[in-house]
Amino acid sequence: MDGDGQDYTITTTEQLESLYSDPPYGPAVFKETDRVTPQYRKLIEAAPFVVLATCGPEGLDCSPRGDPPGFVRVADEHTLVIPDRRGNNRIDSLRNLVRDPRVALLFLIPGVGETMRIIGRAKISADPKLTEAYVISGKAPKCVLVVTVEKA
Repeated sequence: MDGDGQDYTITTTEQLESLYSDPPYGPAVFKETDRVTPQYRKLIEAAPFVVLATCGPEGLDCSPRGDPPGFVRVADEHTLVIPDRRGNNRIDSLRNLVRDPRVALLFLIPGVGETMRIIGRAKISADPKLTEAYVISGKAPKCVLVVTVEKA
């Protein structure tokens, strides 16, 4: 309820779409694809920070991940590999991914006004060949996330 006693809560997609009746801004429409393009690869490889969003039976989780730029590797135009560095060891995101592989990633680059969003499905791998490829200061991550890109 607002101060005038009326309820302004939007509860239907029709109400929402009528509120935002202007068409989406041009680049926001045509820049979505089902793969990592060469331009998107450059953004991903320049990002020192990505936010990982997952969902599971206990609810949603949004977790920061960071390392030197290039820590998220583009294996091919449909596959990303992300090391799981030790953080607070709650493993909420990993628990979610074991039960629901859907994932959203938001890449951020300090000083750059654009972000890069990836939606896909992730698998958790403890393959030593993959984890050893991410050794920093003598420490390998316990696992990596292998993300299949569905939307970029």
